[in-house]
Amino acid sequence: MPRPEAAVSPPARCIMLQGTASNVGKSWLATGFCRVLAQDGWRVAPFKSQNMALNSYVTMDGGEIGRAQGVQAEAAGVIATVDMNPILLKPCGPASAQVILRGKPLTDAGAREYRERLIPELLGAVKESLDRLRQEAEVVVIEGAGSPAEINLKDRDIANMRIAALADAPVLLVGDIDRGGVFASFVGTLELLNPEERRRVKGFLINKFRGDPSLLEPGLKWLEARTGVPVIGVVPWEDLPIDGEDSLALPGGFGEGPLEIVAIRLPHLSNYTDLDPLRLEPDVRIRWVERPEALGDPDAVILPGTKNSIGDLVWLRDRGLAAAIGDFAARGGRVVGLCGGYQMLGIRLTDPEGIEGGRPGEEVPGLGLLPAETAFFPTKRVLRRAGRVAAEELGPDLQGVPVEGYEIHMGRTSWCEEPRSLLWLESAGGEAGYPEGAVSRDGKVWGTYVHGIFDSWAFRRRWLDGLRREKGLPPLEGQVRDMYAVREEAFDRLAALLRQHVDWERVYRFLALEPPGAPRRRGRDPRAVPGEPGA
Repeated sequence: MPRPEAAVSPPARCIMLQGTASNVGKSWLATGFCRVLAQDGWRVAPFKSQNMALNSYVTMDGGEIGRAQGVQAEAAGVIATVDMNPILLKPCGPASAQVILRGKPLTDAGAREYRERLIPELLGAVKESLDRLRQEAEVVVIEGAGSPAEINLKDRDIANMRIAALADAPVLLVGDIDRGGVFASFVGTLELLNPEERRRVKGFLINKFRGDPSLLEPGLKWLEARTGVPVIGVVPWEDLPIDGEDSLALPGGFGEGPLEIVAIRLPHLSNYTDLDPLRLEPDVRIRWVERPEALGDPDAVILPGTKNSIGDLVWLRDRGLAAAIGDFAARGGRVVGLCGGYQMLGIRLTDPEGIEGGRPGEEVPGLGLLPAETAFFPTKRVLRRAGRVAAEELGPDLQGVPVEGYEIHMGRTSWCEEPRSLLWLESAGGEAGYPEGAVSRDGKVWGTYVHGIFDSWAFRRRWLDGLRREKGLPPLEGQVRDMYAVREEAFDRLAALLRQHVDWERVYRFLALEPPGAPRRRGRDPRAVPGEPGA
């Protein structure tokens, strides 16, 4: 007898969050929607067809996607995959970007080339990724990009209403009341949509509200009467430690502790969330600076990641920041370089093939704080890493401390003299273990390609305690917080906030699903094996 065919599950239901503008909180709300639905017992997957961001996330199999979708997968309790963000655009110049397709670099393209040549080719890949997710999940939470009403871009927009139509998804339109003009933004956006697109908009979500909700009532009634679209939620402003999509939301600084750390706000700043774990420490104060006169005399200076190391190094020199950082180091100051910032600390950077967007063969001098040099090549290194501190120069408290993180870079850095490595990284992705990073003879300057090194709580706390000792302060006593536990708590707090301020009966009606009486389970542990029950 022939074997019976396996039952084919129906495609997942979809719901889409679009915005009246960029930075209205779509990513944040989509993260919360993923958590609520996962708590309610559904298999949830996030999706964003096209993301433009320099803040990226490495999947378990070494693919690169937008950080927002990686975080949303964590909130949903599932393993992040490249299908969750099939197209990632990473700006690398004034009018060009690296195009990453399903986690791997495809090409660099200018805005016109991308719009006229690549978008028609990429739409098929977007559809394949969405179809695959809809077969694996029960609910897909889709995030739009920017606004669906950009008239000059609508005919080639593959991130908003075209995706809603592909997924047959109801759309919730998100507006940011904190910046003002939210009612005009809602009405204006609807006016610029065609009738079929307007019919897809099932509800408004007002985000980042501060104050007395009752004072909004006249406006909400007017909006519903004017548009025929209900307001299904007014979400209060709340600052939660959830990674942002890009540096639009980057604060000027945070914290009020005795340890002052200055971070350089580079023009092509990427993965600035490397510094977020420092927010957990009560003795840290972070300042982002762009001018040499603002540098001051901090306890440490951090050069974060960048998508254009050579361009940003030239910017540092033109601004006078390179000289200011050099003077700070010469006075015994501590300087840290992360990824692109690590490359800048060396003696020189060379670009034989014009990978950084300049002329082939370009060479620029580095800051000269580490005896290393970096050359750029087309192959991009993207993988998760784990290891331990190898550098004796950092002292016995740090030597041997475990670290975890991920690499995303195109440069290869080598030593110009006998190496003093910062880390020893374990085997990963078919590679044997090897030494990584660099540290100066006195241990005060160090750099690494490992993003997320400060997520490792023991490394973070012991490095900070070293800064405390230099100030004559004792090590900080008390419980050290793990970033994974902090994020899980933040996801639950966000879900509780949305449960209180969003009409979930309507959301479930839009999804054509029966709402549960109460949360049935938490999301699965994103570090668990796919298909296995989570912790």
